[in-house]
Amino acid sequence: MILSGSVENIIYQNFETGYTVAEIGIEGQLVTCVGSFPMLSEGEYITADGEFKSGKYGRQFVAETVSVKRPDTCEGIIRYLSSGLIKGVGEITAAAIVNRFGEYSLDIITDDPARLTEIRGIGKSKAMEIAKAVSDLKGMQDAVMFLQNLKVSPKMAIRIYKKYTEDTQRIVSANPYCLIEDVDGIGFLTADRIAKTMGIEETSEFRIRAGILFALKEYTASSGSTYVSRRQLLEEAFRVLRVNSSCLPVAEKLITDLCIDNYIVAFDKDGEKCLALKDYYNKERFIAIKLLRLQRQKYEEYDCEQEITEYERINGITLHEMQKQAVRRAVNEGVLIITGGPGTGKTTIVKCILHVLSHLEMSAALCAPTGRAAKRLSDSTGEQARTVHRLLGFDYQDGGGFFVYNEKNRLPHDVCIVDEVSMLDCSLMYYLTSAIKEGGRLILVGDKDQLPSVSAGNVLKDMIASEMLPVVMLNKIYRQGETSQIVANAHLINSGEMPLFKGRESDFLLCERERAEDILDEVISMYTRRIPDFLKIEPTRIQVLAPMKKGICGVENLNERLQELVNPKQIGLPEYQGERVRFRIGDKVMQTVNNYSLEWDRINEDNVRETGTGVFNGDMGSISAITMQTGEIEVEMEDGRYVRYSLGESADLSLAYAISIHKSQGSEFDVIIVPITGGRPSMMNRNLLYTAITRAKKLVVLVGSKRNISAMVMNNYTEKRYTLLADFLREGSVAIDKLFCNPPIIHTEEDILP
Repeated sequence: MILSGSVENIIYQNFETGYTVAEIGIEGQLVTCVGSFPMLSEGEYITADGEFKSGKYGRQFVAETVSVKRPDTCEGIIRYLSSGLIKGVGEITAAAIVNRFGEYSLDIITDDPARLTEIRGIGKSKAMEIAKAVSDLKGMQDAVMFLQNLKVSPKMAIRIYKKYTEDTQRIVSANPYCLIEDVDGIGFLTADRIAKTMGIEETSEFRIRAGILFALKEYTASSGSTYVSRRQLLEEAFRVLRVNSSCLPVAEKLITDLCIDNYIVAFDKDGEKCLALKDYYNKERFIAIKLLRLQRQKYEEYDCEQEITEYERINGITLHEMQKQAVRRAVNEGVLIITGGPGTGKTTIVKCILHVLSHLEMSAALCAPTGRAAKRLSDSTGEQARTVHRLLGFDYQDGGGFFVYNEKNRLPHDVCIVDEVSMLDCSLMYYLTSAIKEGGRLILVGDKDQLPSVSAGNVLKDMIASEMLPVVMLNKIYRQGETSQIVANAHLINSGEMPLFKGRESDFLLCERERAEDILDEVISMYTRRIPDFLKIEPTRIQVLAPMKKGICGVENLNERLQELVNPKQIGLPEYQGERVRFRIGDKVMQTVNNYSLEWDRINEDNVRETGTGVFNGDMGSISAITMQTGEIEVEMEDGRYVRYSLGESADLSLAYAISIHKSQGSEFDVIIVPITGGRPSMMNRNLLYTAITRAKKLVVLVGSKRNISAMVMNNYTEKRYTLLADFLREGSVAIDKLFCNPPIIHTEEDILP
């Protein structure tokens, strides 16, 4: 349905997303129109394509596409110029311009702005400012309408315009595939659709080049690898591009061009030609160099036996010799990796290290990859722990994110202790190691048998596999874990043995069900009634961890069912229909991607208001408010931060009554419920089950059949990640050994790796 009319009143306008609520005058009546528009000004005329919908705020016209026409009446021009979008023009100035030039006012401003000086109070400088503001507004509207004609949504069109401004039409017309690299949220498929609308041929070099880069980025994102064989990349690219081997010569040439342009790196590995994104290649190389530099530096030797003995006395414990060795090496090595499963004493070692460092007057920073992991580290040690992002001072301004602490501005701490290192991807490890000062120490703590990072890299396993860095392997379950069936079963599963089920008095239970429908019903019953009644807790303290997103027992279906029972629709309370799910006040939610620009605020322990930017993948909280008219959602995160999501940003939220096991990494929950059905061997494996049950503190409930549990325990399949960190560590170590006995301090990458 198409509506046309004049913009009479702008109720709400978000300058970032373009989301607008406006009253449109149509044949003497006002119609409320909502949607993502080009920046509007009162007095303009719009034509909107959409449909009427009824809701809490009555009947509104929801626009899908919008075209804008400048006003051509004197009254409309005055309202347009005085709307607030034209800097320096209020009602009096607007009226003076129209009184002088009438219906030709906008043409004069655009084509001959010097004539504005004929009006008293407008000098040459102000005339140019007015002309530029009018030109910018028209340029943005023209660009958005141009992009809409290419089947680009208004919201995305505004994002594109913010990148290219007045050059939008020229750049997109020349090569729409540049959008992939320049504009967040635009991938190959979107750019390809735009290109097809423009008539660009499928064998265009622009298209094939973009398809190669897209295939390489998609491969790293989906597999966690940082490089791929040349043969496999071409196969993936041709599949995406839907072209055949006749394009091979062009593709080979474009790969060479991409190497010359420093987008990708070509190298030989195990007798095969391989390719990597330059970004990942350089980051893994730098990590290796920095770790070797830290490890090979000369450090003052500390005898910490007295401090260890004092720690044992204060805490009434006796450390095992392996634990003492970990403490000694942590204090005296430049880099140390401490790895072990649940109950092997990792936290006890970290607390003892902190005790020793305090006596030696060495400053230490505690951090973890996620907010939940950092909070757990704080609770277990009694010391402040932060996310890696917060430790490095993440900030966001001028359209980009950056870390305050980096290679040029190092962290002031003598020692940095990182927990849950298995979650560290290549990029975050790069930024962290960049910020460690010369002479600083890095202690890395984690469980090598946990799932690897969601993003590209295999940092913990590569560091251990290289055999170039000192590692303390913890394999003894200490007294604090002996009474826990969770801990005992975790180690059984990790060894390929079936967990033991000891009945209702245990903290590890099995509810045997075969059919997926019965498993779903049992999970819902456990979550909503049986466990809350038994433990006297709220359902929201229970976490469902599902192996898969789709299916009867997948994350999406579980969330939909649990929301209806735990937080049903209530008359008088607003709810918002997002792109995939419906949100209600009180819903448990999770951030699903990193958003470096989202602003937050909170009141800290000293009753001081803090503000910052950045909300990250895996952050959890609950919805505290919904503003229906603007589509804004307010979320109170678990760490006390309040984050306000605009209409477009809320697409990055998901319900979190159930989450995937991958998303649970680094977290710990009082109670977890795990539905276990049959599935692909690549998914339903030992590693996944082990990761799930090690997330629980007090109770694990598995719902499924012993047959499927046994299949997971016996299945030790893990998809291989192709990464270079271990190779770079070995190469770098050999290069150092070839230097003098007292090697110089290395200042550049080239000093180690050619």
